Amino acid sequence: MLVVLVYVDDIIVTRSSDSLIQHLISSLNFQFALKDLGSLHFFLGIEVVQSGSTLHLCQAKYIWDLLHHAGLSDAKPRAIPMASGSILSISDGTPLEDPTLYHSLVRALQYCTITRPDFTYAVNKLGQFMHAPTSTHFQVVK
Repeated sequence: MLVVLVYVDDIIVTRSSDSLIQHLISSLNFQFALKDLGSLHFFLGIEVVQSGSTLHLCQAKYIWDLLHHAGLSDAKPRAIPMASGSILSISDGTPLEDPTLYHSLVRALQYCTITRPDFTYAVNKLGQFMHAPTSTHFQVVK
């Protein structure tokens, strides 16, 4: 079995046999200019660490960059991003004058749910207010 993941001009290839990968790379290299970067370490903001036959996916750098971008690099961590029973309303807080940062952070947090499924509930709730976020919603983002 040979699995090929293509995203724009990046390709990840995995296999059940090393010879399959070498054959594919040789065939592609005959048609296109290729650069084989070897084992997978980083892809689309996701760090990949191989330990034996398992892969560990991590977005620590992506999340750190996100915190820095939001001016929250000194924020204290929380074990649970948002309690599952939390209720947010469209009328909570005052409307944000410029919701650009809110939109940017919620979109970035959606991408974080790839490796942090514990963010999913909170990000889903925050996404429900993208059309009219308030100061309270922004506090929850932070």
